[in-house]
Amino acid sequence: MTDNVVPLFKDPTTGTYALPDDTPDTPPAAPAPDARRVRVWKRTARGIRRFVIDERTRAAARLVARHGMYVIGGTRVTARRTWEGRTASRYERMIRAAEAAGNFEEAKEWEDRLTRYRAARHHRRMDLLKAPQDAAKSAGYAIGLTTGGLLLLGIVLAIGTKDPSWILAPLTTVIAAIQWIVTVGTIVWGPAVTVGPWLALLALWGVGRKQQTAPQWTLPAKERDTAGAPITPSIVVTALRDLGIAPLRSAIKEMGDAGAAMLGPIRIAGCGVEVDVTLPSGVSTAEVQGRRRKLAENLARHEHEVFITLPTAARTVRLWIADSGALDEPIGPSPLTTDDTLKSDYKSGRAPWGQDLRGDAALISLYQRMLLITGLSNQGKTAALRALALWLALDKTVEFRIADLKGVGDWDMFDGLATTLIQGPTDEHVIDATEMLEAGVAEMERRIQAPPGSTFPPLVLVVDEAQVAFMCPAVGDDKRPYGGSKATSRYFMAARKIHNQGRAVDVLLWEGTQDPTDQNLPKLVREGAHTRISLALGTESQARMALGDKAVDGGAAPHLLRQGLDKGTVVVASDGITIPAGQASITVRTHYIDTDTAGIIADRAKALRSGITTAHTVPDAEEHDPLADILTVLGTDTRVLTQDVLKRLAALNGKAYGRWSFIDLKRALDGTGAEPYKSDGRMVIGRDRITRALTNHPTEGSASAAE
Repeated sequence: MTDNVVPLFKDPTTGTYALPDDTPDTPPAAPAPDARRVRVWKRTARGIRRFVIDERTRAAARLVARHGMYVIGGTRVTARRTWEGRTASRYERMIRAAEAAGNFEEAKEWEDRLTRYRAARHHRRMDLLKAPQDAAKSAGYAIGLTTGGLLLLGIVLAIGTKDPSWILAPLTTVIAAIQWIVTVGTIVWGPAVTVGPWLALLALWGVGRKQQTAPQWTLPAKERDTAGAPITPSIVVTALRDLGIAPLRSAIKEMGDAGAAMLGPIRIAGCGVEVDVTLPSGVSTAEVQGRRRKLAENLARHEHEVFITLPTAARTVRLWIADSGALDEPIGPSPLTTDDTLKSDYKSGRAPWGQDLRGDAALISLYQRMLLITGLSNQGKTAALRALALWLALDKTVEFRIADLKGVGDWDMFDGLATTLIQGPTDEHVIDATEMLEAGVAEMERRIQAPPGSTFPPLVLVVDEAQVAFMCPAVGDDKRPYGGSKATSRYFMAARKIHNQGRAVDVLLWEGTQDPTDQNLPKLVREGAHTRISLALGTESQARMALGDKAVDGGAAPHLLRQGLDKGTVVVASDGITIPAGQASITVRTHYIDTDTAGIIADRAKALRSGITTAHTVPDAEEHDPLADILTVLGTDTRVLTQDVLKRLAALNGKAYGRWSFIDLKRALDGTGAEPYKSDGRMVIGRDRITRALTNHPTEGSASAAE
């Protein structure tokens, strides 16, 4: 100990004590921690962390947890089944579910079943009290009869063999067999006791796996992704429970595992499934409809893949749930493009327009129905409207007069097919479109005033981009505006008159408009359409303008269609298309027909007709030459029936010829050498005669007009 003491020396000059010169100035430092040990611990910690976060470790942990939960869940399911099979809990649970759903008749039926079950169970228990006595008697009888039978068999064998030892042979054989069975049982019992529990666990694991009792987090990543998973009753009930509607959640909770009692059968419906949900008392259908997005997300679907409608049953909503991604797949081509022999029938036919959400063909009747189609820009409005016109054009009796107020060539293929084709967005084009409608009004009034029983060919007036007409600021010489929504507006009043009376004489108005408002689509005009169609819209108020309050209140939701992604998808409110019972509208994915293909179909329609000359503007009634106009409408035909000439003249210039009768036509041709004459018993006008009359008397037609 003394060897380690360091002596101190006193400095004579300062009087302080210091260490000797050969000793260090500072005391020795404390021993440093073992750096090697620290590094080992750090490496160990890093290794443990890497092991824990490694995907293989996590996958192994999920594997163990998953299969463990299969066993636990299988045990739970088996125990519940056993318990329900031996008690009345199943009946009580179904009674609670029926009462929670407000279905008291079903609850009474389950109560009757419960009463019968309890009575049968009582009889079984009473029988069990007598079972020991019955079993003892039965065992005694069985032993006595068996022994007697074996001895009788032995006696027979002894007599046959003349050997008395055969008397006990059958009995000893049976005793030896019993001994052999006991020996085998003794050998098998040990392994059976060892293997039996494992077989039981395997059976429970199988039940749990089949019922998918493992939680989602234990599943592999590809199975955890529930998007597109099949729709099952438990998934639907869970989605409804988590909607955030307190009475609905409470009712489902009271139902226990029987929440699916609210559901009807899940039916395959096209590219999805359909199920009716009877809501519990205190939950309105409007509350469920208002949570469409949340319901879709609960079902692992996008909002546009779930549709909620109201069937006829009270307090019931019908859910249509699409297969994940199915609505983003294109539908097949239009039958108009695949069947060159296809023709249409205005009165009894239905246009093959597209497919409904079930994948069934959507067929629409156009007979005596005014039509309105609207939507946001660039959503396929013109293509959908044009597809209907192309189908109807394959009926050669139908006459078209078309005004395209966009004017980019979408309707070019109707040149030579429509009697009037106006294309352009200017005020002059709106004026021509307005006069086209006014000529249609004149034709309508002529037909109405015709003798009873008269029949007329269909006349369809098409105005695409009609909002341009309603917003037109042009004013006529009579100081009346062409646009607007007041009684002074010429376009508005012409449309209203056709809506009011045109249907009865087959004068129809089809309008296409975009981004509807009260200014560019007045209420009286939109409500005059029998068939109302909407593509994607921006707001619910626009949806109500397009389809009406009844359709929107019944579940129609064009404002929930995806702009740009749901091009060509329309919501239709009309009695001309088959709509499921209890619904006010139907969603249709229309066939797309491009412009080139539309031209081919239009050529087929032109081949059914003879020499239609299309007017690209509406002539002024004050400036017309009957002879020249008659030659124009005759086209390339050698001769044309006088009644057809009158129809073509009315189409060419309704203001001048809309009220003409056969007498007016005859008066215009008297003295020209081109008077009507009979051919095959019918009055006709010959093209050659009109040509000679114009050549010999070039101004007579104008003079006649002036008179």
